[in-house]
Amino acid sequence: MTPDAHPIDGQIVVLAGAKASVPLERLSELLPVVQADLGPRIDDYRREYERIHETPERSVFLVETGHWKTVGDRLGFERRERDAVRRAHEEQFRRIGRDEGRTEEFENALEIRDAVLVGTAD
Repeated sequence: MTPDAHPIDGQIVVLAGAKASVPLERLSELLPVVQADLGPRIDDYRREYERIHETPERSVFLVETGHWKTVGDRLGFERRERDAVRRAHEEQFRRIGRDEGRTEEFENALEIRDAVLVGTAD
């Protein structure tokens, strides 16, 4: 992936940005930072978490609730920034669920776990 790349579709960034309490420009800056942190950890994610979906561009994992706090703290994000990134990942997760005809399954998963998308394209 390029340095400014991340696994969230542009429309989802706009949607999440509209719902988030951080400016869209800031969310667009945060997502590549998260990808740069998570990308090198993908093997850990594959070992430790359920991979619910995968394409050549990204892997989608279900992780414990509160995972985004851990990631945000590690990256020095404020609460609102962390929540905006979490929301972007959740919205992309929902879109994948709709596209796959698995909406109910994906929605139910979000009730008890967090979704994390890690870009895998070079």
